[in-house]
Amino acid sequence: MTELAVRNRRSAIAAAVLVLGMLGLGYASVPLYRLFCQVTGFQGTTQRAVAAPTTGAVSTRMVRIRFDSNTAPNLPWEFKPERETDDIAVGARDMAFFVARNTASHEVTGTATFNVSPSTAGKYFTKIECFCFTQQTLKPGETVRMPVIFFVDPKILDDRDADDIQEITLSYTFFPVDPAKAGS
Repeated sequence: MTELAVRNRRSAIAAAVLVLGMLGLGYASVPLYRLFCQVTGFQGTTQRAVAAPTTGAVSTRMVRIRFDSNTAPNLPWEFKPERETDDIAVGARDMAFFVARNTASHEVTGTATFNVSPSTAGKYFTKIECFCFTQQTLKPGETVRMPVIFFVDPKILDDRDADDIQEITLSYTFFPVDPAKAGS
């Protein structure tokens, strides 16, 4: 094999490895971005935990939590929080309920997306349990109460950029799930 043929072969292999690497990065970008948002709270992505901090971690600083609800135009549900606001101590565990009602004459499955604002609060707003972690299927005319158990992490007290946060809005939007994908 000539030297030119060897160089061409190396170049072709390098190009193929580069193309495969870019393809792999393309497939991995969505999960990597989601992981980045969960770790940093970027764009109001909330955190998840299995329990609230110990009672010694509860602060005297209060934060108002505002609850917001929306549905996609093609989802035949009524969806709203039971209360519009709740005042909680930083570090204290709290629970809020949202109510959804299927107004269609057939079963409908939905899934909720969520965020908090201001986005700075995302890395401190922690959910222990949430209906947004699973798909929700409602029968015709069915109404359900869906709980959210959460707390505001006491680490917010150490963040100078979060000193002015007095209110956090927890917002949910429900979207219909394609019937072929429901339950998956």
